[in-house]
Amino acid sequence: MNSDLIIPPARAHSGASVSMQGKVVLVRCEGYEEAAVYSAVQRGVDLLGGISRFFQAGETLLLKPNVLSGKSPDRAITTHPSVFQAVARLFQEGGASLTYGDSPGFGKVETVVQRAKLSSVAEKLGIPLADFSEGRTVSFPEGAISKQFTIAAGVLAADGIISLPKLKTHALTRLTGAVKNQFGCIPGLRKGEFHARMQRIDQFAAMLVDLTRMLSPRLYVMDGIVAMEGNGPGNGTPRPLNVLLFSTDPVALDAAASRIVCLDPALVPTIVKGQEQGLGTYEALELLGDPVEDFLCPDFDVNRRGDWTKDAAGRRSARLIKNLVSPRPVILKDKCTRCGTCVKVCPIDPPAVDFLQEDKSRPPEYDYKRCIRCYCCQEMCPDSAIVVETPLLGRLIHR
Repeated sequence: MNSDLIIPPARAHSGASVSMQGKVVLVRCEGYEEAAVYSAVQRGVDLLGGISRFFQAGETLLLKPNVLSGKSPDRAITTHPSVFQAVARLFQEGGASLTYGDSPGFGKVETVVQRAKLSSVAEKLGIPLADFSEGRTVSFPEGAISKQFTIAAGVLAADGIISLPKLKTHALTRLTGAVKNQFGCIPGLRKGEFHARMQRIDQFAAMLVDLTRMLSPRLYVMDGIVAMEGNGPGNGTPRPLNVLLFSTDPVALDAAASRIVCLDPALVPTIVKGQEQGLGTYEALELLGDPVEDFLCPDFDVNRRGDWTKDAAGRRSARLIKNLVSPRPVILKDKCTRCGTCVKVCPIDPPAVDFLQEDKSRPPEYDYKRCIRCYCCQEMCPDSAIVVETPLLGRLIHR
């Protein structure tokens, strides 16, 4: 059932106040051993003022992990079940009632959380899976670019959200983290509609910021114990960083993660738009806990080239120029299993990537004149068969 409503400004608990903008806690954690992760989570939350800061008696909180696809936790695609369990235990011991869920990019929620090993943890702790299949239309007049969203029923049923992002690279936004994690609160294929409507990266980033402003998670706990570098967010390489990050400010949290991987935060559109739209700050960080110097990873494989603001302008230029210089998804034919996932998730109608004359004996092919560079195909390819490449002319211009 769809009906308009307005989320009241008081959705965020008063304890998660503006005074904590810019504060990020870094806690070392060498692996996913349950006791070590729980101790690290407890320390991180304590450094932000303690568990009672984030909820009141009788409230129900939704745990929102990053569950992009149903893959094993050792692939570093999803929030690790040990982090999920540690946060859940801490809040349960504090007296909170919990639910959990996410809307994956592809597949049924129940199947995906099972394969990601989250459902077994939830069952052990007695945490029900929230409804992420059905949604309701929510008005957000304060939005800079998006005035309404369809939000999963399970999200709307909760009093507050605890967001559990994963530190990963992303073809479109360079890094995916605290700001982008709320995109999974939009059910099913509706997420693809935003890619189709907002084809410029500045628009898409502004939309993600509006969504996070509206939902106002009370706490963000980022899993960076093993991050993902390279061809993220679904087909990259696991990279141990041995860190958990905590904040009530998603912009500051993503900026701290960027600093760890030695990426200029100004190159991440969700960070820049987040500060512009009042979601948080990236220019005045206060780092608590373990020294950031202990985690720096200068050779982390992440896109450091170019300037997304110029790319946004380029999207407004002639299509011919865009096709000659802009990064684009490319299918690695020797890896492609011709499963058709890229065709199914393409938000353009008809798809910008498809089998020629329905011949599935060969890999699909792109019509780059129609491709909007949302990289949904690269993100959801189950076989790591799609990469993002810049044409020769584009590489020469960047040099």
